[in-house]
Amino acid sequence: MIVMDIKINNFFAFKNFHMNMSYPKKIVDSYIEEEFLKGRPNFRYKKVNIIMGANATGKTSFGRMIMRIFNFMDTKQYERITDVVCDNTKEAQFAMDFITNEYVMYRIITRIAPKTEEKYRSTDIKVCLKKVDIKLKDSYESCSKRLDNISIKDENNYIDELEKIQGLSWKFEYPADEPEIYKAPTKNVERYLHILENTLKVLDPAIVRVDKIDIVENAFVLRMRNQNIIIQDGKVIDTQILSSGTKSGIAVAGFVSSIIDGDYGFYYCDEKFSYIQSDVEKAFLSVMISCLKSNDQLFFTTHNTDILDLPLPKHSFIFLKKDCTNTEQPIKYVSASQFLKRNTDSLRNAVDNDLFSTAPSVDMIYEIADFE
Repeated sequence: MIVMDIKINNFFAFKNFHMNMSYPKKIVDSYIEEEFLKGRPNFRYKKVNIIMGANATGKTSFGRMIMRIFNFMDTKQYERITDVVCDNTKEAQFAMDFITNEYVMYRIITRIAPKTEEKYRSTDIKVCLKKVDIKLKDSYESCSKRLDNISIKDENNYIDELEKIQGLSWKFEYPADEPEIYKAPTKNVERYLHILENTLKVLDPAIVRVDKIDIVENAFVLRMRNQNIIIQDGKVIDTQILSSGTKSGIAVAGFVSSIIDGDYGFYYCDEKFSYIQSDVEKAFLSVMISCLKSNDQLFFTTHNTDILDLPLPKHSFIFLKKDCTNTEQPIKYVSASQFLKRNTDSLRNAVDNDLFSTAPSVDMIYEIADFE
């Protein structure tokens, strides 16, 4: 599953927000393999999207919005999107171009009318769904133009419109406010055990091995030098023993396993490495990218500037910035490739010199020392 274009207005803190995931020309000797739709070499899409930015710039909210759109399309429950309308006295709208598991590009346009009663009603939800076949020589731009020329009213029952979408599949991982529940893979348990064991042994050298508990469903035991720890349904039974980074590693192992097994197609990993050393994060991201299948797409949010040193195309790097004084568009999206056109341009130098104007202001922090 691939997201090609998304527009968000009046959800979370997004207003008139627009992000596009196509890129104009083929990259020679790219580190990323098959960064185009399989069988459609002119249909280029950003297979890897590294999202960076200061705190509270919308990195997590952006992923949660996409997840809510997916859930809305899948379950037909409009509360998935009405719950995150920012100003319910005004219309909210999103539009998304996406591809599932066929040579078909969909465009969904959803409008939510201003709330007039205590709760939103189904009649407040208007959905327009368009789709075009992706031909052999098509690009995203040619398909987008054909979608523009399709005129469809959004007066149909929104459930009937959503029923036309086939092949939705995704996986999201977010920083956990509560103990995580992760269902271990069933395709290749032996490989998952290998991934989990390698991950946790890197994060905690005291872990000797990981074994599956056959008599308990979805349970594993971490064999340490002096004690054993049980993991069941992705939750560590004794949370005081393992570090925060090691516990995050359980979800990371599951995420990597899903990519290797090709379970989903769309993957969003949001700051799962906050407690994990920089080199380890870079190594895991490299593995994720190398294991992506044809027509897969990865979104990866991070604060780790060492990621900038990976040999990725510049269009893979996305920066979000927030300006609360801009009431029309408080959150903006900046692609590194908009500024850095030459192969010799240094992304690291651009970020260090704040070329994208995304660095947080720290003046008020230094003022703390001068307060009397």
